[in-house]
Amino acid sequence: MNADGLIVVDKPAGMTSHDVVARIRRLAKTRRVGHGGTLDPMATGVLIIGVNRATRLLTYVIGSSKSYAATIRLGQSTITDDAEGEITATAPVDGVTDAAIRDGLAGQRGEIDQVPSAVSAIKINGQRAYKRVREGEEVTIPARRVTISRLDVLEIRRDAGFVDVDIEVTCSSGTYIRAIARDLGTLLGVGGHLTALRRTAVGGLTLESARTLPELEDVAPDVISLPLAEAARQAFPQREATADEARVLSHGGPLAPVGIDGPYAVFAPTGEVLAIVSEREGRARAEIVLAPA
Repeated sequence: MNADGLIVVDKPAGMTSHDVVARIRRLAKTRRVGHGGTLDPMATGVLIIGVNRATRLLTYVIGSSKSYAATIRLGQSTITDDAEGEITATAPVDGVTDAAIRDGLAGQRGEIDQVPSAVSAIKINGQRAYKRVREGEEVTIPARRVTISRLDVLEIRRDAGFVDVDIEVTCSSGTYIRAIARDLGTLLGVGGHLTALRRTAVGGLTLESARTLPELEDVAPDVISLPLAEAARQAFPQREATADEARVLSHGGPLAPVGIDGPYAVFAPTGEVLAIVSEREGRARAEIVLAPA
């Protein structure tokens, strides 16, 4: 029987998230594989892969906060707001001071309304925005509320007529790091785009526990980083069920509430994870049942 759990992959540059899923399907010898939050082909770092029953946890993984290390290039704009797109404009950066850069980034901290990059997978009237842009259409995507809880400047470098700014970011799901670069360049009047992006964490899952695809090839098919129960313990508050409660919950029935802010994971006396539960209307009800049929 195939294992259930999460894999923390250190995604290489040049692959889509779908490419990684396809590779894991082959290594894990199962079709039930999904990912918890897309990374652009240019980006590297933490990509959470769910295998078998753990694919049901990915909805919660996608909503987790994310952390990144990135490099912004000021003085050059691209159609994609990153290094993969064609250059659309260049501008001299002689008048851009370190203080102006730091102030411009400080203005993007906190809860902000951010306009996603036009070349993105967001659907506009049923069609992906990037497809509309590539067909020559002008695309306007509505701003969305995101939270950037950390935006630190690590280094500012000046070379070859550009300014490169290394940053670290922690943000809510749905934040575009490319848009941070674009908006800083727009504010400073010189344009900007992202030249490097590495995701360092998704929720509590970090690069420290990530494995590269060659490392996963070496241990296949034993590729699971976090077995299902361990993944649930890391990702959710916990409740231990009695044998009677476990029986009820495994058949989809409700439990008495215990006052835990949900969603939370409920575990059987054996240590097996049974369900992800939320409390509402005086009952603790399963959002997803994870106990095997």
